[in-house]
Amino acid sequence: MAHLIAPSLLSADFGNLRRDVEMINNSEADWLHLDIMDGVFVPNISFGMPIIASVGKFCTKPLDVHLMIVEPDKFIDDFHRLGASVLNVHYEACVHLHRSIQRIKSLGMKAGVTLNPHTPVSVLEEIVPDVDLVMLMSVNPGFGGQKFIENTIDKTRRLKELIVKRNSPAVIEIDGGVNYETGKRLLDAGADVLVAGSFVFGAENPTETISNLKRL
Repeated sequence: MAHLIAPSLLSADFGNLRRDVEMINNSEADWLHLDIMDGVFVPNISFGMPIIASVGKFCTKPLDVHLMIVEPDKFIDDFHRLGASVLNVHYEACVHLHRSIQRIKSLGMKAGVTLNPHTPVSVLEEIVPDVDLVMLMSVNPGFGGQKFIENTIDKTRRLKELIVKRNSPAVIEIDGGVNYETGKRLLDAGADVLVAGSFVFGAENPTETISNLKRL
């Protein structure tokens, strides 16, 4: 498959949110990435359901929702109701991960599992055949604009090997520090979806930046 680009709303201008979402609508972006932070699982608070409900009314791209929260199971049905196409839960936050994945899939969403930088891909040995997506954090979750963690390149390769070994349908998504240089290396290592926040929204021409990321 051709790789996908998912700009992260966390880096948008919240004073001009509709303008920035319309820019995404009119760009070559494939998904809109939404980081949901609770100030407990990660040391930051982002935005909640009213913002997603508003964005969902005028966003034409699939919503790729990343739950950086404790007890994500409590909110799976809510995010389905709000229009999530992809729902990512953290391995580190789910006590009964298989149950969480099955609930997400039963509602018709793509089910993703996210790993923090310190979590090895080997923990997914038993669950990876059941997921649609694995997202690797290439920065510590909680804040945009951080420096890319170099080990993510090798980690992506190891994840790709595990996916092939277990005959999993999962695609690999990378979140954090993505630019032209890291993006190309990640794609070469086996990544399928690149999340880009500050690199897109901080660019002089975000639409062109998205197009360039699509052509890596």
